[in-house]
Amino acid sequence: MTDPKAQLLDAALAHVAFDGWSDATFRAAVSESGVNETVARALCPRGAVDLALAFHKRGDAAMVKRLQAADLGGMRFRDRIAFAVRARLEAVEDKEAVRRGTTLFSLPHHAADGARAIWDTCDAIWSTLGDTSDDVNWYTKRATLSAVYGATVLYWLGDETPGSQATWDFLDRRIDNVMQIEKAKAQVRENPVLSKLMAGPNALLSQIRAPRKRDDLPGQLRAQDTEN
Repeated sequence: MTDPKAQLLDAALAHVAFDGWSDATFRAAVSESGVNETVARALCPRGAVDLALAFHKRGDAAMVKRLQAADLGGMRFRDRIAFAVRARLEAVEDKEAVRRGTTLFSLPHHAADGARAIWDTCDAIWSTLGDTSDDVNWYTKRATLSAVYGATVLYWLGDETPGSQATWDFLDRRIDNVMQIEKAKAQVRENPVLSKLMAGPNALLSQIRAPRKRDDLPGQLRAQDTEN
């Protein structure tokens, strides 16, 4: 059975370049997709905003599929990250739709949605690459990659070089910057004086834990509960 939300999104993409992720685009998508308007409004209470987020998630899913199929074993970890970000951008079906989405999510009342979308992309990258951190590093890895990814997207939107080569060079430079930060952190840990000064803050940070999985939330029916 065809996913009605996917039908709406496919129909909307033909209009986004002209009308953006707007109510006009959503109305056109409803009309052309054949999806009942009541169903469409139930699936997308905020109209085109929800379709823009669905478009972003579609790209995330395509990226994850590509990463899972790729042989990354021979790559340095920083190269795996670069490959993942590149795979995410190359998964984009319509660059203008991303440009319009960037405009939409730069608006104050949609900024939180945009930030969450980028965070989810970076979480998908780290999770697919096998990240097992469960402390403060869970947050810092995703926050750092979110900054790199967000900057790379903006650069890519204005890049007209063949094969987006300037974007991939920009991405490599940003990852090199991150590696320099990690090197500096390692030097602090190895310095006995600085390490002693950071003992207090590090003790506090060590108490931070990654979010628990959804199946560990209060009130969630877990598999073992259904077996009793």
